This record gives sequence, structure tokens and C-alpha cells, in this order.
Amino acid sequence: MKVGVIGTGNMGENHVRTYLSMHDHCQLVGIFDNDEKKCHQIAKKYKVKQFQSMNELLKSVDAVSIAVPTEYHYDIGLTCIEHHVHMLMEKPITSTVAQAEDLLDKALKADVKVQVGHIELFNPLIQVLTKELENEDIIGVVFQRMSPYDERIKNVDVVKDLMIHDLYILKALLKDKITEFYALGNIIENTPKHAIAIARFSQGVTAQLTASFKSKRKVRNIQILTEDAFIEADILNREIKLTRSVLEDKSNSPVTLTENIQIDDSIQPLRIELMDFINCIKFETDPSVSGEDGMKTLMITNKISESIRNMKA
Repeated sequence: MKVGVIGTGNMGENHVRTYLSMHDHCQLVGIFDNDEKKCHQIAKKYKVKQFQSMNELLKSVDAVSIAVPTEYHYDIGLTCIEHHVHMLMEKPITSTVAQAEDLLDKALKADVKVQVGHIELFNPLIQVLTKELENEDIIGVVFQRMSPYDERIKNVDVVKDLMIHDLYILKALLKDKITEFYALGNIIENTPKHAIAIARFSQGVTAQLTASFKSKRKVRNIQILTEDAFIEADILNREIKLTRSVLEDKSNSPVTLTENIQIDDSIQPLRIELMDFINCIKFETDPSVSGEDGMKTLMITNKISESIRNMKA
């Protein structure tokens, strides 16, 4: 299968590097970016072809990864559909829900597959965590996803860049609908840079999510309280701690025990995600993360962001 990458920023470069490591499954034909200088640097670094136009690239491939700023997703997606090229669209799927609906409608009619880059769902830690929760009665969930400030994210909304990951993880863990939510945050440089959302789900579970670009260190933590356990997941250190009370045989009194689960760090989520994308095209199946999944996550993401912006107004 012939693939390409549109966008050669940090995430685009990750796609280039990963596709090249999957030469038994696909052929990376080339890359394109409006920033010719950056594109040339990546092309030279990885010894891949730099296409001079997006249309030229799309005429040469079966599928592409799209890793450009969100405001360009819709137009590039429409161009892919015109060329009947399948796409893996980095999150969020588009800027607006209306754009997502139109893009997915046109893709369906053209028989073009759209997978959305919810990469954390392919993280082995999240998959282990999901399995551990299968027989648990969840009471509450707390997410923290924070990063130090960087000039590159000057105009980036922290809800759409960071919190969105925890929103789709939450949906996968609970498989339930949000019935109400509240959002607070700080608008810095005209965009939310620190955000807190509190949500309640139809079955009574509560969730608190914090995302920030104002932290002094990088944090990616999940804490889950259930009727029988307290579970802590450290995504950066690939570790899950499960604390439970068990009864001792002799005294019949409860003893608290903590089990540490270390996740294999040799497994790369992006490779798993791209294999899933290639296989859904090859075997004509639905992507694990469909365009509809991306659109549903976009709906709540935009609502939280709008709520924070309206709070300032």
C-alpha cells in the first residue's frame, strides 16, 4: 500500500519515521507541507521524496496521514476525497461539528475511510487499564494532563490540544453519556491555556479533568476510584498501581495491598494506530476510531472550550 504524510511538524515527522519502520506493510511514497523549508529538512533527514504540491502527492498514494493545524483539516480532507485517498486525520477531526458532518458525509459517499488520531486508545497502558476496569464499579475519575509553556503553542487551545485526549479516553473507559458538565479556565493570549472540566455521566459516575500549558513539568495521570479499588495510572512512566483491600485468612481483617503493573515500553502506540489504519483499508473494515468517534469527541471538546470563553465574556 502506498502512503504519504501531509504536514511535517513534530507529529508529521513521527508519522514519517513510523511509516518507514513499517516497510513490510506499506511504502512511504513521499511528503508534502506548505512550509517548503521544513518539508525539505524532513525529506533530507529521512531520505524521502518531497512533493511540490498536495495534489501531486495525492495522485501517487492510496492513503495519507494528515498532521497539519486543525483549521486546514476540512479543506485537505475534501481534497483527499476528490482523489479517493483514505485518510488518518490527527485530532481534532475538524474545527467545527458542521465541517465534520459534511466531511464524513462526502467520505461515505465516495467510499473513503476516515480514521481519527486518538492515539492514546492504542497505548498499551490504556488497554490494560480498560481491562482492569471491566469488573469494577467506578465511582469517580480524575485526569491531569499538563505541560510547560512553549512559544509554539501560543495560539493553541489547551482543551483541543490536551484535554481532548482524556475526553476520548473517558468515553472509552465508561462507555456512557455525559448528562451535565461544568468548565472553568484561564484565557491567556486569547485562548484557554488552563482548563478544568467536571462531568457527570448517566450512571452517576463523576469525572474531573485538568489540562494546562502552565505547569512546570509534564504530567499525564489518571486516578480512578471504584467500590473495591483505587487505581493510579502514570502514562509517562507507563505504570499502573492497583490498591485493594483483601481479607487475611487468619484474622479475617482487611489488609491493603498495592500491585504495580509496568507496561512494556517497546510497544509504540503510533505504530499500532497506523497498522490499524492500513488494515482497515486492506481488509475493508471500519477503523477502530471512526470519523463519527472523532466528531462526538469534538462536540464535547468545543462545548467545554466555548464555556470557558463565555465565562470570561
